[in-house]
Amino acid sequence: MTQFSLRQYLRDNATWLGAGVLLTFLSSFGQTFFISIFAGNIRAEFGLSHGAWGGLYSLGTTVSAVVMIWAGGLTDIFRVRVLGPAVLLGLAIAAMAMAVNSWLVLLPLVVFFLRLFGQGMSIHLAQVAMARWFIVTRGKALSVASVGYAIGEALLPLIFVAAMAFLDWRWLWVVSAGIALVGIPVLTRLLRQERTPQSLATEYSATGMMGRHWTRKETLFHPLFWFMAPALLAPSAFITAFFFHQVHLADVKGWQHFDLVALFPVYTGVSLISMFAAGWALDKWGTARLMPFYQIPIAIGFVIAGMTSSIPGAMIAMVFLGLTVGANSTLPSAFWAEFYGTRHIGSIKAMATAVMVLGSAIGPGLTGVLLDTGISLDTQFYWVAGFFVLVCVSAKIGISRAMRAF
Repeated sequence: MTQFSLRQYLRDNATWLGAGVLLTFLSSFGQTFFISIFAGNIRAEFGLSHGAWGGLYSLGTTVSAVVMIWAGGLTDIFRVRVLGPAVLLGLAIAAMAMAVNSWLVLLPLVVFFLRLFGQGMSIHLAQVAMARWFIVTRGKALSVASVGYAIGEALLPLIFVAAMAFLDWRWLWVVSAGIALVGIPVLTRLLRQERTPQSLATEYSATGMMGRHWTRKETLFHPLFWFMAPALLAPSAFITAFFFHQVHLADVKGWQHFDLVALFPVYTGVSLISMFAAGWALDKWGTARLMPFYQIPIAIGFVIAGMTSSIPGAMIAMVFLGLTVGANSTLPSAFWAEFYGTRHIGSIKAMATAVMVLGSAIGPGLTGVLLDTGISLDTQFYWVAGFFVLVCVSAKIGISRAMRAF
């Protein structure tokens, strides 16, 4: 797009794109990069080891992944204007629960609601809306909507870590709940002219393989889904683990926590560039050519993270992590629409999101247990890098076989 046409595109679609940006930004309060800011406080408050906290976090996240399979399908039935405020209200209540809860037994439940309404439904709503409402410019729309997540990831850790010097960590969760509540009337206003999923399914539909729209059941029994499942699970699992253990990582590397958090804007800036580049590339070439290779940088990033003992080295590692994470914001959502059609994209994407959320449950739990057994993060990072290489091989095999159906 030229600069003029891009400006016109943003102006013509400002309300829909703005709703996507708002939803992805507010999802931050249920994302690991935000919750992990308080990991030290939570562990101290409830007397938890790394493995115990990781296990509780994984339990809440895993249950949210299961619920997402059902809840995500609601986007094929209800407008985002209806679901969005309900999701943000749930997120605000969950944040307030984290602020006031003092019972260990309720901690997994609080995590469950934060993950379901934040990482799960807020992101899912935004991505499904962009994939359904935009066809020719689907990649660009997904990229623009993901800017909200990038802004939250870049700014909120810095702001909230700095604010801990002045406010108790529980009061910061009260602030988070207030911000989520403010988003409800803003979202409602942005989507006052939103179209229904049913009308979009017929007026703006795009078919997938074999020239038809696949149902969720058909997708689940198609081999391609299972070849791609590791590509969904891996980034979520191990980027989540990386941020989840940020306090411990800084400690064992001999860094100040704030010095590590100060690198997040660099990571986010690279993610943004990668995100828009991936959006442009998928509009030009499609996802089939890109999906098998976009996770190679993250493998390199984890090798560097394991090797380095300096903050500049950590910055280089986060640059490589950001390259994959940015592309991951756009490519998978467009992939499902391209290969399986858009009529049932909400249900299909819900299943994919459930796999992603499951990954974010596995990552902290697995790495936390390994830490408790004496296996260092550096060693784990090397293993993770090898796993990402296998993920790329799996995606290449699955897509090569599926391309015969076009």
